[in-house]
Amino acid sequence: MLHILAISGSLRAASTNSALLAALAAGAPEICRVTVYGGLGRLPIFNPDDEGERTPAEAQFLIEAVTQADGVIVSCPEYAHGVPGGMKNALDWLVSRDAAVGKPAMLVHASARSLYARAALAEIMRTMSFALYEETVEIALLGKKAAEMEVILDEDANRQAMRDAVEGFAGFIRSR
Repeated sequence: MLHILAISGSLRAASTNSALLAALAAGAPEICRVTVYGGLGRLPIFNPDDEGERTPAEAQFLIEAVTQADGVIVSCPEYAHGVPGGMKNALDWLVSRDAAVGKPAMLVHASARSLYARAALAEIMRTMSFALYEETVEIALLGKKAAEMEVILDEDANRQAMRDAVEGFAGFIRSR
């Protein structure tokens, strides 16, 4: 069984990105276990002086979770044409570690409007040596309330698209 870690780049309680990842996890094929990381807001701001023995517990937890995962799925909003600070901070904690090197990663999207963040996030992750899976899934949830998101994410076509995306990603992981 493959273990996939899902990370939402949003800290909002009603995050469309977090809702998308929760739906991906719930509908994952039996060959995968998708775990959603919930500690983004608890990560201290990255400081290279705090690495090694001084690595904060939450940062160490993230590093170990990425290291132990067979792959990583990221869903991230766009703020001011960029990657939100919390998501970039999480990635910064991984930069000087081997956790990202060769680690299969897939980006999924809850908005068609996050084009700048998509490109920036892909560039950051490639620079960090993640093995980026080029296929993706996009389910438009931007501006939807929780009940609306639930209905959209429960539509047969969307559930199948999410399942197919995770199955495709699992194939990519196994081929590496």
